[in-house]
Amino acid sequence: MFSDTQFWVQLSQIIIIDILLSGDNAVVIALAARSLPPEQQRWAILGGTAGAVAMRIGFAAIVVYLMDLPYLKLIGALLLLWIAVKMLMPEAEDGHDKIKPRAALWSAIGTIMMADAVMSVDNVIGVAAAAKGSILLLAIGIAISIPICIFGATLVLKLLTRFPFIVTLGCGLLGWVAGDIGYSDPALRNWTAGLAPYWHHVVAGTGALFVVAVGHAIRAATMRRRRVADIAE
Repeated sequence: MFSDTQFWVQLSQIIIIDILLSGDNAVVIALAARSLPPEQQRWAILGGTAGAVAMRIGFAAIVVYLMDLPYLKLIGALLLLWIAVKMLMPEAEDGHDKIKPRAALWSAIGTIMMADAVMSVDNVIGVAAAAKGSILLLAIGIAISIPICIFGATLVLKLLTRFPFIVTLGCGLLGWVAGDIGYSDPALRNWTAGLAPYWHHVVAGTGALFVVAVGHAIRAATMRRRRVADIAE
């Protein structure tokens, strides 16, 4: 098998798919881990990635069928919007001093796994399609996604620490992905089929704007309440 040219062509396709489609997964891992103390960030990245990859293995067998079910992508899109907005709230940034370290770590890992479950659909489908029924190639493709996510999340985390405004860009990206996922739901296919192609980007962009606007509005209101509470004390 390893001497088969087609095997290496398909493997190359899988690697390219992983590189292209694992970027947003790395962003969500970094966003979830940034609220943790530095010594726990590595464990959140490793634990969240391991859990996410384990779920991908299960998804690989059933995702193509599941994604044909009406409203499933819409539910996933709404869940991802909620996660993105939540990451812009103050608690996602400085709440770890009020939460037990172990609880904060597991909360971050849970958030990573939940968001990755929604966002990995394209990755799993792409890898499964490139593998063309080969269990070995499918397993290799999933394995390759592990270091890509870990390295990508570590890099993004360093950028988030140095440039805080990237948090807003990252959450906006999650909103874009949510809009993109929701637009492609089979339940909307009859309606979206008659629309111009650019509406796909309009809906995705609306998702990004929604996350940024709502997230910052909630954040500002929360910070105002905290200042009032501090003055009252």
